This record gives sequence, C-alpha cells and structure tokens, in this order.
Amino acid sequence: MRQGWSIYFTFMFAGLNTLVTTYYLAIEKMPLLKNFFPSFALYVVIVAGIAIPLLVIVGYIHMKRSVAYKAEADIYTESNPHTKRMLINTDMILNLQIELSKILVKISKNEKLTDEEIEKINLLQKQLSDHFSKKAF
Repeated sequence: MRQGWSIYFTFMFAGLNTLVTTYYLAIEKMPLLKNFFPSFALYVVIVAGIAIPLLVIVGYIHMKRSVAYKAEADIYTESNPHTKRMLINTDMILNLQIELSKILVKISKNEKLTDEEIEKINLLQKQLSDHFSKKAF
C-alpha cells in the first residue's frame, strides 16, 4: 500500500503526542497522579503495557468480529475497478485450469476428447479472447 508508511508513521507520532501531552499537562500538575507515575518513562511503560494489548484486541474485533471491516472491504471492491477485473480474471483462469486438468487426465489415459469437450474448450478460448480484447473495468 502506498499510504501504509504514512499511516503508521502518523499513528506513532499521535501516540507519542498523546503520551507527552497527558503526562506534562495532566499528571505532572496533579500530585496524586504524580505519586503513581513519578517519571515519564514509567508512565510510557505502563500506558504502553495497557494500550498495546487493548489496541490489538480492538483491532482483532474490528477485523474478525464486526461487520465494519466487511463493509470497508465491500466499498473498496466496488470503488476500485482493478479489483473487480482481477476477480473476473481469476474466475476465468480457474475455469480454464479445471478444463485443462480434465483434458490432461484424459490424454494421460489415452482417451479421445469428445466433440462436446472440444466445443467447451473453444467456447472458453473465445470467452478469454473477448475478455482480453475488451480490457474493460
């Protein structure tokens, strides 16, 4: 992904910004909280120890257990014509591969192809040729 690096870089700086802001503006000014977190390093270790597992769990729920990820994937597929084309290409290639494997099995058994099988192969070839020549999204 082109945007992957920038997104993770942004998350890293946002997390660092949140840690610095909350520590120096909130914790350092409150004596009660300062007793729990006497140094910034300890604060970072404790918050990271809690936040990282929590964020992993939330991410897992988002990816596996919620309909939000499916909706995002559906929108991405609908909005990206290359994804649709790739899906169609894969489907056509798999159909052709199945037919070719059937032919190889027959040839390995020294059997002749029927007219129906030959016609099916010709039809698949025509469909692939038409699909390739259109290159439509």
